[in-house]
Amino acid sequence: MDIAALYRIYLQHPHVATDTRKLTRGSLFFALKGSNFNGNQFAKQALEMGAAYAIIDEPIDNSDSRLIQVNNVLETLQQLAGFHRKQLKIPVLAITGSNGKTTTKELVSTVLSSHFRTYTTVGNLNNHIGIPLTLLSIGLDAEMAVIEMGANHQQEIAGYCTYVEPTHGIITNCGKAHLEGFGGIAGVRKGKGELYDFLSGHDGTAFVYSDYDYLQQMSLSIPHIVWYGSNRGLIQGKEISSTPFLTIQTTGALELKLTTQLVGSYNLPNVLCAVTVGHFFGVPPEKIQQAIENYAPTNSRSQWMNWHGNQVILDAYNANPSSMKLAIENFSRQPGQQKILLLGAMKELGEDSWEEHRGLVELIQSLHFNEVILVGGDFRLIQHPFRYFEHSADAGKWLREQHLQDALLLVKGSRSMQMEKVLED
Repeated sequence: MDIAALYRIYLQHPHVATDTRKLTRGSLFFALKGSNFNGNQFAKQALEMGAAYAIIDEPIDNSDSRLIQVNNVLETLQQLAGFHRKQLKIPVLAITGSNGKTTTKELVSTVLSSHFRTYTTVGNLNNHIGIPLTLLSIGLDAEMAVIEMGANHQQEIAGYCTYVEPTHGIITNCGKAHLEGFGGIAGVRKGKGELYDFLSGHDGTAFVYSDYDYLQQMSLSIPHIVWYGSNRGLIQGKEISSTPFLTIQTTGALELKLTTQLVGSYNLPNVLCAVTVGHFFGVPPEKIQQAIENYAPTNSRSQWMNWHGNQVILDAYNANPSSMKLAIENFSRQPGQQKILLLGAMKELGEDSWEEHRGLVELIQSLHFNEVILVGGDFRLIQHPFRYFEHSADAGKWLREQHLQDALLLVKGSRSMQMEKVLED
């Protein structure tokens, strides 16, 4: 079956599922394969559960006409997403970067959706499966789309752009993330810069943070650039306060005082980006302000929460040297009589891992915290005066035994460290 024919079926059954546990009646079930699973084995079950069709790439002994066999299910999913994208004559904004891309995506989509019918990446579905699923979730009534792109190696963003076909793009920053896959910071810039490369070749527009010299250099060939930053751009902004939450004042094309629910001055570029995108597309100022001020982060991303009479900054969704440094420095500036730092190790740093963990230990030693807890990974290989646990659950057991009251905690680490477990009862 060719993609055009499959697309006609999709239009009749526009909900796509890759997991029978999340299947709804009338869905198209795509039988994806991975190292530990084979969706083809669940195709019949999906039909029995109410799927309209199942797309498979292995022969199944069944004459059911609702089984559609293709050469490769994943490639077909991506091709179908690309075909659907071509039907959408709307701005499609792609966001990538080492740090802050999910927060920026949430802020930008929140601002745009206050004025336009906007579809966006749900949660962290920003990979080779999540991106086509996001595209296929976009209704034909869409006025805007915001797509988050994650990457840990070169040519990944370039591949996504072939079917996302972004008209507008944002690179939040290029930091020390996924160094192992990218091959160093130069590789990170090259890999993330593939979004700029696509925009350059397709008469695209980039929203560029002017404070970062390297983004200025990377974006030179893009035909349309909208600048934002602390001193230059369509929208400019300064931090007024970041204790406990970030408050900023914007100037330039729009003057707003924004009191956010975001922790840390490192969120300034993310907020400025959302204001800039909103103003560029004509969202009224009052809607921009209300959208940003009402946005509260969730899912362990700089999430401020109460825990047994204590205040916690839970930022345990991911971590790299750049984001760790910013989070620790911000935490050191927060007021509090009893401050406890709980850090999980960083992953995917390759040969730089030991040195980057040692650098964090030196940074922590230069600051003052009442307690520092380090968990797992290369922290165990470095001499330091702090408490160390191999697993987050062990650190959590210690934490509960302290019976803290009125303390301020920062909990941060790579996703694989599951640092949120330190807060489990």
